[in-house]
Amino acid sequence: MDPSYDLWTRAACEFIGTAILIILGNGTVANVHLRGSKGYGGGWSLIAMGYGFGVMIPAVMFGGISGNHINPAFTLGLASWGLFPWSDVAPYVVAQMLGAMAGQVAIVATHKPYYDLTTSSEDVLATFSTINAARSRLNGFANELLGSVVLFSCALALVHSPLTANEPGVAHVAIGFLVWGLVAGLGGPTGPALNPARDLGPRIVHALLPLKHKGGSDFRYGWVPVAAPLLGGLIGVGGWKLLLG
Repeated sequence: MDPSYDLWTRAACEFIGTAILIILGNGTVANVHLRGSKGYGGGWSLIAMGYGFGVMIPAVMFGGISGNHINPAFTLGLASWGLFPWSDVAPYVVAQMLGAMAGQVAIVATHKPYYDLTTSSEDVLATFSTINAARSRLNGFANELLGSVVLFSCALALVHSPLTANEPGVAHVAIGFLVWGLVAGLGGPTGPALNPARDLGPRIVHALLPLKHKGGSDFRYGWVPVAAPLLGGLIGVGGWKLLLG
């Protein structure tokens, strides 16, 4: 984060960065899951790549301005360990949530004909939010927690590594590959979300928009990809700070 930029500029970067994450990440899911799309059936490797680039692009754009948190769990984890001012937390989190919702609305607007062709409500929901493959909140929580701890601790280690001290752009590119690997490695059970805004924002949009065949928004599971990353943020950021910070 660069304190020479005012809070509202940094919050705007968080809004745009989170929207880009959703447009590239959930947009790839829509490409793979929605009937009629040219990427229909493209597979999980394509989805993992979409989320990797969805984090990498805004990281390089905004990492030196807002820190490119684009994740309330990261923002709260940093603040909890004294690495980010509490006074900036609410504007960051609000910007991240609104950015996620705006990005999802953009995906729905551009993919509406393919939503209309898709009769599986699970496929429709998958383009918005995560679903646990085993229908287990416990399994989902464990998967999201593990992924979040790895994400936050490794991201901080990459940014503060002696190898990237003079080349911060390399660290932010590497974070994109980290997310790519996490989605590839932990994508089977839940998605994963690793980010409360990435899941809850689009889930709210799913509940509000009138789509054919959309089914329920599954808020019974929806607390898992919010609570687990929040706990993961505390553990991951704390683990990095205690060992290397």
